[in-house]
Amino acid sequence: QVQLVESGGGLVQPGGSLRLSCAASGMIFSIYDMGWYRQAPGKQRELVAITTSILTTNYAVSGKGRFTISRDNAKTTVYLQMNSLNPEDTAVYYCNASRGGIPYWGQGTQVTVSS
Repeated sequence: QVQLVESGGGLVQPGGSLRLSCAASGMIFSIYDMGWYRQAPGKQRELVAITTSILTTNYAVSGKGRFTISRDNAKTTVYLQMNSLNPEDTAVYYCNASRGGIPYWGQGTQVTVSS
């Protein structure tokens, strides 16, 4: 079955950077759209960035210019490079794989931005 395992979260100071990784298995990785979502306490889960099977990318306004999503189809891994982090970026970050309207989710990785 599809498995998505996130890593790379942690505590970082404002202005710092983190790189999240999501290792996928049990799927033909290259044909899936892959995305990163986040959910802050008391808020709904929201899209952060997505990279499609045809290698287009889209970003939420909150991350444009600061976040970069990329994928390595050979390693079946999707990444999220996050720069210039601020406390509003604090959330659990989830990896998502979707195809044909069927989503799969990872367990999430906590990102905390605090001094």
